[in-house]
Amino acid sequence: MELYFLGTNAGVPTLQRNVTSIGLRMLDERRALWLFDCGEGTQHQILSSPLKLSKLEKIFITHLHGDHVFGLPGLLSSRAYQGGTTPLTVYGPPGTERMISTTMELSQSRVNYDLNIVEHTGGVLFEDDSFIVEAALLEHRIDSYGYRITEKDRPGSLDPAKLAEYGLKPGPLFGRLKRGETITLDNGHSLRPEDVLGTPKRGMVITILGDTRPCDNVHPLSLNADVLVHEATFMHDLADTAHEYYHSTSKQAAEAARAANVGQLIMTHFSSRYKDEDQLQPLLEEAQSIFPNTRLANEHQLIPVVHRKQES
Repeated sequence: MELYFLGTNAGVPTLQRNVTSIGLRMLDERRALWLFDCGEGTQHQILSSPLKLSKLEKIFITHLHGDHVFGLPGLLSSRAYQGGTTPLTVYGPPGTERMISTTMELSQSRVNYDLNIVEHTGGVLFEDDSFIVEAALLEHRIDSYGYRITEKDRPGSLDPAKLAEYGLKPGPLFGRLKRGETITLDNGHSLRPEDVLGTPKRGMVITILGDTRPCDNVHPLSLNADVLVHEATFMHDLADTAHEYYHSTSKQAAEAARAANVGQLIMTHFSSRYKDEDQLQPLLEEAQSIFPNTRLANEHQLIPVVHRKQES
């Protein structure tokens, strides 16, 4: 899995950064794209990226402030013109359906694919054989949610030596064993998947938070995540301002990452007062003094999701 940041600025776009949107690209897992928030200009950012709207499967909206949703109507309308004909589901807080349907109705926009809108107030939003997506309320001026994406553990690799012991050759039986099925051999012996499979492969956990002050739900959403994406709107010298506007500082993001034992912290949603890379560097240094494995989200950069180191 890979994260791709389409916008990292807070409030309004600048010449250097667009407003919030994050792509989660799943190449091996399901060959799909999930999007988290859709600020103004997101579809234009996608045109300059390796992401494909034809692969877009789900959109998760953290909250309904404009810098997180004003790009949604245009993207939904344009998707079909970029090869997107498969069903698309949008998850968001109460009000998401009204915002989308009103805009589409007044602009007389039409989509030629199944568009499903799921409003929620937290909990388990989605589960299939591969993933679970959960949400919990954060602390912002309006209802804002964080999302925890858990990839389920996958079967280990088939052991060639063990397969040879049972006289098995490549074929359909290999697939059945990988899917967890017990098979019957020609001699009548029952062969269980665990007899020929290696150690299961641990799934990834990714946590993506919406705008928030430090609050109780940050910890369970982030606990032991491989990657935590956390807003860092201000440096900590502006902690009072951050609190007043229901945001977090780089220090607070790092403290949350350390407390939750995450693998990597990626900070985003930067105030426009930090205009360029040099002015963002102090935020990074402040966070790394608390949680060393911290990085700044840079737009148009793919960040591979890797497993956090397990404690021995």
